Amino acid sequence: MVGPQSPDNPTVSVVLTTYNRKEMLERALRSVNRQSYPVEEIIVCDDGSTDGTQRELALRFPEVTWIRQENKGVASARNHAIRTTRGSWIALLDSDDEWKQEKLERQISLIASNPDSKACHTDEEWIRNGNQTILPRFMDKSPQSLFSRSLRRCLICPSSALIHRDVFSEIGLFDESFPVCEDYDFWLRLLLLTEPVLVHEKLVIKHGGHPDQLSTSTWGMDRFRVQSMEKLLNDPSLPEKMQAEVWKTLTEKCKILENGFAKRKNADEAQKYGHKKESYLSLLNQVKETVR
Repeated sequence: MVGPQSPDNPTVSVVLTTYNRKEMLERALRSVNRQSYPVEEIIVCDDGSTDGTQRELALRFPEVTWIRQENKGVASARNHAIRTTRGSWIALLDSDDEWKQEKLERQISLIASNPDSKACHTDEEWIRNGNQTILPRFMDKSPQSLFSRSLRRCLICPSSALIHRDVFSEIGLFDESFPVCEDYDFWLRLLLLTEPVLVHEKLVIKHGGHPDQLSTSTWGMDRFRVQSMEKLLNDPSLPEKMQAEVWKTLTEKCKILENGFAKRKNADEAQKYGHKKESYLSLLNQVKETVR
């Protein structure tokens, strides 16, 4: 719900992006309005929908601030909305997900007991094609080696994240050159800055399996993970001890892409990732020799 904020409580701006998902967006907005912790504002950036999203939902949700832009992708839409926020904390919610009623309240409570924290996330419940999914153990979000484990796959869900606005000033917004994996790229940068605190409760419901889900409709997402890790290697804040972990994961991802492109009969791309694989493997071997 949008409501008055106590001067002693942090203010929260909720940011959603959408593209032709009016039914799912309605579900997401209702979950925001059910929150036990009042929010400062709800901002939806419509990334050029053609299904009448804003026309149909604006009357049902008069408390929402609507922004419309031509279709530029989720990173652009999310950044557009973030730039307009005024809350001290920013909560992200994908339009196909929803929150449980106590989600923000639990996070604000944990942040209050960890005053130096700059980010907070939660566990999630996953629903795929209407059926509850049991997450594999490698999706564990516990803080132990979170950066290293996040190199292989995205372990922080945007819809679970509550981020202090200063973080965006320190590490930047979402990289708009990424059509997918923009969240993976952002979380790696965030994890170099700070360790997010975790509410170990399933306070987000993620709905998957629908046709327009980017993670299932885009082949070769490891291409963008490789791009992100290569960016990371040029980041002066990356500690030397973490470089080897990045090289190791790059070697693994490049091998996967080399084989994938070879199966697709794309020799040029297979060769490109094969060269990258050998380059990062060589760097890894040099480190091993130095340790000896």
